[in-house]
Amino acid sequence: MVRLLFFIAISLYLISNIYSHSIIEILLSLAAFLAVVWSIATVGKIVLTFGILFLAAGFLMLYSSGTSWGEYIFAFGPMMNLLTLFALIPILALPIKLGGYANDVEGVIRKKVKSKDQLYMVSSGTSFFLSSFMNLAALPMTYYSIRPSLNSFPIQDKERFMSRSITHGFAMPVLWTPVTPIVGVVIEMTGVSYTGVITYLVPLSIVGLLLDWFMAKLHIRRNNGSVNKEEAETKQQISATLEVSQEKSHARLLHIILAILLLNIVVMITEYFFELSFIFTISLLVIPFSLAWAVLLKKPKNFFEGLKGHFSTHLLKMKDQFFLFLSAGFFISAINMSGMDQSINKVIESLVNSIGIQFVLIILPFIPLLFAFLGLHPAVTFVLVVEALNPDVLGISHLLLALMMLGSAVPAFLMGPYNATIGVMSNIVEKPPFQISNWNVSFCAVYFVLLLTALQIGHVLI
Repeated sequence: MVRLLFFIAISLYLISNIYSHSIIEILLSLAAFLAVVWSIATVGKIVLTFGILFLAAGFLMLYSSGTSWGEYIFAFGPMMNLLTLFALIPILALPIKLGGYANDVEGVIRKKVKSKDQLYMVSSGTSFFLSSFMNLAALPMTYYSIRPSLNSFPIQDKERFMSRSITHGFAMPVLWTPVTPIVGVVIEMTGVSYTGVITYLVPLSIVGLLLDWFMAKLHIRRNNGSVNKEEAETKQQISATLEVSQEKSHARLLHIILAILLLNIVVMITEYFFELSFIFTISLLVIPFSLAWAVLLKKPKNFFEGLKGHFSTHLLKMKDQFFLFLSAGFFISAINMSGMDQSINKVIESLVNSIGIQFVLIILPFIPLLFAFLGLHPAVTFVLVVEALNPDVLGISHLLLALMMLGSAVPAFLMGPYNATIGVMSNIVEKPPFQISNWNVSFCAVYFVLLLTALQIGHVLI
């Protein structure tokens, strides 16, 4: 029943963006309300706590403002755009799994990697590369493609090595890739164009990746010195393997690069010619884009089997997300319907006048990280923060606010012990989430310096 309800809500959201009608809007709000009610008994404690707080606060604001009871139901549903994206994005991973690209990644590694420095760079770079298209699915794919190669290198803590390299590389495309839900959230709520954002964020993500490689190189050299005899022997062993399949592996990996470029180009063209929201555009493209790739692989039948399996299992796993995001959406709607948004803007304006915008630019990037430690998903935090902040009141451009929010997502994903990134990596390496988070502290500290410096420069130039 819950799975069917989620599917109906997603379908109504998509239909409402294609054909707008009051009846569809009513049905969408009703489906969102029922999804919250049906999920409340099945969600985890942290999610339940935040959800109830959002619902209670929203109810109090609507009640105190004198909003009629009939209007309460219409406060549900604003976050269905994000939930639809969450539900559909994993479908993009199907062609990569069907194509068996993990074997090609492993083949390239065995041929090219000759030292621990290079192995870290390849692991981090592969995660960066796959995250640009696969989101969370990049974590296990990178791990299981590269982990067997670690046995050829003298690395003391192999799981720490893998966790750091994979999560650091994974987090960098979060800044800009359209398959990341928070990118859609920030772009849609700040009103900036995707083309304008990636102009700044792609270079920042590349600098972040290079920074990770530099820090890893220093750490490896400090602890192990230069390449030792064991690594020299490894070079000969690895170079002797997979000679025949090397050219084929390189050619097949170009498929993913071309797919990433093509998806971004299609998104930008669609954004330019059609008045569609960014999140809806991505949601609309996911299935036909993935199907076209599967057809080129000559595996359309396998794709439809995977698609059926996805909707059978994945929607049930989203009960926590549905409850939390729809509750947060109710809270945000209540802020606007009750007129509380005007009061919030006055408070923020007074705060900016008191401490100065430069100090605000230092404080704001830490908010998603703080809430991530409390258990709140960064996407929810971004919605709440962007909804509460008026760039005109702050005295900054909408573009700078978007850059600030997206830039601050990296530490939140790398250190928040309750988010999906840390959770998935924790399950893979079989280590506690807080240990995974602790391994990322040093990189996040240096990254924050990079981000805050970029924001201060951006405030002057943008």
